[in-house]
Amino acid sequence: MELSSVFASRFHPIFLTQSSPPIPTSSFSPSSPLLPTSRPNNLNSPSSTSSTISSTITRPNNASHTTQNPLSISHTARQSAILDIQQSSDLDSALARSGGMLRVQDLNIILRQFGKLNRWKELSQLFDWMRKNGKISSSSYSSYIKFMGKGLNPVKVLQIYNNIEDEPTRNNVSVCNSVLSCLIRNGKFESSIRLFHQMKQDGCTKVKNGYSKVIELLQELKSNRLHMDSVIYGTLIAVCASNSQCEEAENFFNQMKDEGYSPNIYHYSSLLNAYSVDGNYKKADMLVQDMKSAGLVPNKVMLTTLLKVYVRGGLFKKSRELLTELEALGYAEDEVQLYFCSSSDVDNLQMPYCLLMDGLAKVGQIHEAKSVFEEMMKKNVKSDGYAHSIMISSFCRSGLFEEAKQLACDFEATYNKYDLVIMNTMLCAYCRAGEMESVMKMMKKMDELAISPDWNTFNILIKYFCKEKLYLLAYRTMEDMHKKGHQPEEELCSSLIFHLGKNGAHPEAFSVYNMLRYSKRTMCKSLHEKILHILIKGRLLKDAYVVVKDNAKLISEPATKKFATSFLKSGNINMVNDVIKAIHSSGYKINQGLFHMAISRYVTQPEKKELLLQLLQWMPGQGYVVDSSTRNLILKNSDLLGRQLTAEILSKQHTVSKALRSSEMKDK
Repeated sequence: MELSSVFASRFHPIFLTQSSPPIPTSSFSPSSPLLPTSRPNNLNSPSSTSSTISSTITRPNNASHTTQNPLSISHTARQSAILDIQQSSDLDSALARSGGMLRVQDLNIILRQFGKLNRWKELSQLFDWMRKNGKISSSSYSSYIKFMGKGLNPVKVLQIYNNIEDEPTRNNVSVCNSVLSCLIRNGKFESSIRLFHQMKQDGCTKVKNGYSKVIELLQELKSNRLHMDSVIYGTLIAVCASNSQCEEAENFFNQMKDEGYSPNIYHYSSLLNAYSVDGNYKKADMLVQDMKSAGLVPNKVMLTTLLKVYVRGGLFKKSRELLTELEALGYAEDEVQLYFCSSSDVDNLQMPYCLLMDGLAKVGQIHEAKSVFEEMMKKNVKSDGYAHSIMISSFCRSGLFEEAKQLACDFEATYNKYDLVIMNTMLCAYCRAGEMESVMKMMKKMDELAISPDWNTFNILIKYFCKEKLYLLAYRTMEDMHKKGHQPEEELCSSLIFHLGKNGAHPEAFSVYNMLRYSKRTMCKSLHEKILHILIKGRLLKDAYVVVKDNAKLISEPATKKFATSFLKSGNINMVNDVIKAIHSSGYKINQGLFHMAISRYVTQPEKKELLLQLLQWMPGQGYVVDSSTRNLILKNSDLLGRQLTAEILSKQHTVSKALRSSEMKDK
């Protein structure tokens, strides 16, 4: 069995049951320890492989079309098509001629160019064509709305947004931000607030910089002397609560009451949610009493949020009592998502049993949490699998891997509904229990259900593959993680770099280093020297030169000397002078042995005499001269540069040498 080097569209690292091309690498031998040797029965045997996964996960073949498949068209052809559309005076003809061979991302490039050039007519024309031909993405909408906003057409922008039928596109963060920015830019402040509130209700829960955007809108409202109403106050309180701005939420709530607006259940619930951030149960109790005094009856959302406050505050006895009240009211029969469901985190779900169970588990009361779970099962309380997810995670955190694995198996047998959170939870359980077969099945199921992995998925798998000593597979998974825009942790990268380098996968180790280097995460200074030693060992001296040049101040003198010796001995001769200069610029004093090594290489290759001349002429200006043995070597090969030029160069070096000795004597 071989590890696939061709990954699936959503999830890459998989095992194949049929023979596949070997993973391209210059470093691995068949006996490489990158592949496990301790588990031959379930990893290397073809028979056991077929029992692990019954069929290979592959991409579906595209049916034939009258137009050419963009995936099969060369980069050059697509670039020509892009230029044809960009430069054409008849856009309709150009699109009919070249549009079919372009991908959505190609068309988005043209769309953005039209917008930047203020070509509004062509911008709308191309966007309409993309919609009609189904070649459109959330990025298309985001770019178009952004540029239409600059064209001072907010009405058109709202029409386009309201006509988006695809819910994920409509709730896409970039699309929502573009619409809000357009309205703000055109002075539609009240409309912005109301739309922002609607976006959150519709599911756009991660509007970028939501809190700062709302505060910005509030300032605009005040500067334009526009009045706020109960809806706007409700949005402000909710946004403050979701951004852990409890004090601000309180201020807006009190300000609303001072202005004569009567809070409704939504306002109370939002403020109560703010108190749940730090478990402020005293203020929560006072708020609930105030609400009851106003004649409002707490609903399921309100009571469940209060339960969350108690759990966060560590009042588990009081939480139990409130759970009993919820049961008596019929609010705990089905653990369904309501109201505050803005993420997969159980803290944002209106699930009374799950909230209590999760709170107990997180403070280490695993047996009490298990008791709540068992009570749920006995009462047939439905939770769509979230209860299983919480307990599986809790067992894993407590090191109870067998219990976690058993519960994961129970979930598979009981439910036929999966989402990313549950998938990650089950993957974690199987990985921690070392169940390779179950891990592979979960990965296959994710691909079949079109569930795209997130950062957590990749992190779980990379750690597991490293644990199983499948370092190459861990690398391929990290490579896929990087391509999908997720940034790996430095500690995980560092560990993988070490193991790849130790097992001869030097190019792959350098690739992981670059993933980390160009990410936004901070990087440990010692990692530069660690990768340098790996590159030297793998004779990847050109890459090692880049590391030294970019991080010279962070690399020790012994490591610099080791690199210089290796490069001057066997690196690209055309880069020898560049390496010497770079090392000198880092503050490292180049010794005579290194100069002798470089000059020795030059004299053996007469065609490189210009490089030798450049080095000899550069040395005196930096305070370097050749020693006697190197001088004799140059004289022996004086025909290379010509006797007269050789004599002039050595004479100049002799003069510099005398001056240096004289200076040293004065210092003494």
